[in-house]
Amino acid sequence: MAEHLLIIDDDTRLSAMLNDYLSANGYRVRSAPTAAAGLADLSRSPAEAVILDVMLPDLDGFEVLKRIRAGSDVPVLMLTARGDETDRIVGLEIGADDYLPKPFSPRELLARLRAILRRRGASPVAGILRFGRLEIDPGSRSARLDGQVCDMTGHQFDILLALAESAGRILTREQLLDRVKGIEADAFDRSVDVHVSRIRAAIEDDPRHPRRIVTVRGAGYVFARRQDEKD
Repeated sequence: MAEHLLIIDDDTRLSAMLNDYLSANGYRVRSAPTAAAGLADLSRSPAEAVILDVMLPDLDGFEVLKRIRAGSDVPVLMLTARGDETDRIVGLEIGADDYLPKPFSPRELLARLRAILRRRGASPVAGILRFGRLEIDPGSRSARLDGQVCDMTGHQFDILLALAESAGRILTREQLLDRVKGIEADAFDRSVDVHVSRIRAAIEDDPRHPRRIVTVRGAGYVFARRQDEKD
């Protein structure tokens, strides 16, 4: 069955081009030119993924993303014409699964979209990993702390899983970028740090003093094997 995609972008020429290209690659595509129309469309009919422009005429894409995340974990790929690192960090912080600056090639967008959907629909690859009160389930792609689901995006779960599977070993930012396909690799890219900050907010008792994901200055991150013991 073809997967449904929703494009929220006021650039009608771009939306039409993406509609044609993605439809030719087996997707069923809907388009909305405003934030209001996109949110109304999504409330009426679910989608497997949303392609969301940052600059919309009635509401900026970050606010749209917040409203989507308030009621849904649908994967969201954000687009922007500004190409500003700050935009990318803000988008990742509030729950975007990936971020693509304009102009872009339709092939790159398709590759990133497929990566997002592949991660969301991945089949079980291992048993549940348990670290004290924290459980990480690769099969359902979820993490639970004290039995409560931890809120995080697909990229963030991939980073958490990579760290947990290498518990006790330092992973550099470059190693994490290599394991989590779809995050733009850049020697000065802060996106890994942004994702780790969001993961800590979800799984740490005190994100300001993390016990589960520990920063090793100048090296990377290490996932602690023993996490809930008192000092």
